[in-house]
Amino acid sequence: MYLLLPLLSSVLYVCGALFLKQAGGYGVGVWRTTFVANLICGAAFNVLWFLGGTFPAVTLWWQPAVVALLFLAGQMLSFLAIERGDVSVATPVMGVKVVLVAIFVTLVLDESVTTALWLAAILSSVGIVFLNRGGGNQPHHHAGITIVLGILAAACYALFDVLVQKWSPAWGAGRFLPMLMWFVALYSFALIPFFHAPLRDVPRPAWRPLLCGGCFIAAQGIFLISSLSLYGKATAINVVYSSRGLWSVLAVWWLGHWFANKERERGVKVLGWRLLGALLLMAAIVLVLRG
Repeated sequence: MYLLLPLLSSVLYVCGALFLKQAGGYGVGVWRTTFVANLICGAAFNVLWFLGGTFPAVTLWWQPAVVALLFLAGQMLSFLAIERGDVSVATPVMGVKVVLVAIFVTLVLDESVTTALWLAAILSSVGIVFLNRGGGNQPHHHAGITIVLGILAAACYALFDVLVQKWSPAWGAGRFLPMLMWFVALYSFALIPFFHAPLRDVPRPAWRPLLCGGCFIAAQGIFLISSLSLYGKATAINVVYSSRGLWSVLAVWWLGHWFANKERERGVKVLGWRLLGALLLMAAIVLVLRG
């Protein structure tokens, strides 16, 4: 089950990313997108209350508050990567999260670094180079900034995962996870001054992909984060979850036109390089798991 949940999350994430990319085409903007998605998450995570748990001393309430900040930072960076660049670049790049998780597990939870981990890091770096390849006269479409934003998002999410594994047992999944998402929703109100226009000015056609994307992102978060809290196998869970890099390339190629996504028009050669980069990232993931 702890591997099936992140596998389902990886598919749901790609669906959410495509919807949010479509909403971005209507000019929703990353700040309004983040705000709406976080309010949906804050409400959706209440379904985990039935998992039970307890509220520890008030002196420990800073733990979900800190984890919530990491989640918000990772979310904003990932949404920026999706909005500014291509889904088929941003999502595979965030696959390096699995290597970062293994590193943070070593630093925070005092586990050793294996040879397989270092080989995986090298493969991940080569994979990112391929993701940045253009192809003839095809434009990169901000591939460089997309990769930087994707890596930063991956780092925030990686530390988030490790801290959830470390701190949630004292609370129980049914208390720690809803509470951290309440903090995320609360922090999100600080984004309102950065809106380029009020929520009421979001174009009517944009609301459907915006709400659908937010619901898919919330659902994948529930499956992924609850598996981290319940099973505590951060590296193995992220190995499976990082398959979203491969799903994103395939989804853009086969289903992108349904979402008004034009990445396929960049040509077979561009997506071919990106597919190769995604496969190298997958190989790095397998190394981490085997290691």
